[in-house]
Amino acid sequence: MNDTLERLAGVIESRKSGDPDKSYVARLFHKGNDAILKKIGEEATEVVMACKDGEGPKIVAEVADLWFHCMLALSAYGLKPADVLAELERRGGQSGLEEFAARRSQQREKDGI
Repeated sequence: MNDTLERLAGVIESRKSGDPDKSYVARLFHKGNDAILKKIGEEATEVVMACKDGEGPKIVAEVADLWFHCMLALSAYGLKPADVLAELERRGGQSGLEEFAARRSQQREKDGI
């Protein structure tokens, strides 16, 4: 199994409390979660635009940027790539429509509807 995400998570952990003047990761963590979340929004928009342009290498580069910033968010909230992979594994073999319906049902229960 490819351990790229776990290695990247380790690098993020090692840099997030570093010097904001020397590390992009440290700079975003120093600015706070809102800065990380803003970057995710920006990168998601760039993914959409790259897809609309239909240029494969550009799409890959923008998705890599988005994943990286999502990994920062995972770290900020005490989560790991393995948590996301476990969720994807849990969903495996389940229809996307069934999974969506199950989430809606759970939300209704939480909301008391």
